[in-house]
Amino acid sequence: MEIKFNGDFTVKKTPQEVYDFLVDPNRFCPLLPDYQSMEILDAKNFLVKLSVGISHIRGTAAVKMSLVEMQSPRRAVYEGRGEVPGGSASLRAGFDLQPSPGGETKVVWLGQSNVVGRIASLAGGMLEPLAKKNVQKLIDGLQKALG
Repeated sequence: MEIKFNGDFTVKKTPQEVYDFLVDPNRFCPLLPDYQSMEILDAKNFLVKLSVGISHIRGTAAVKMSLVEMQSPRRAVYEGRGEVPGGSASLRAGFDLQPSPGGETKVVWLGQSNVVGRIASLAGGMLEPLAKKNVQKLIDGLQKALG
């Protein structure tokens, strides 16, 4: 099951300040919904653990994330792959930063997630609304942290 997301928001920070925040997993990861922990593997890779659950399938997802594209201070892209209870997931999230008048930055974001396995079939139509709700929580957290 593939789910796509996109949107934009503007914050009162410079593109460099926003970029520095987005490429620092110690600052970015705790904003993820249902965040449990994170382990830095090297300069561009980390393992994040999240609580997940839908219907009667609950547990911890361990997702290996990689910062696959870095264009300071314009673009940051993450890719991740991991095991979730009842299946596996892959994801890609990109952030394009555009300077706006008054020292502000417009953040244009785009993401997609693919979930396969028993969880996708059991969750059915509940998976996409839940994923969209969690993405909105993340975006709201980013706006607050950068505000």
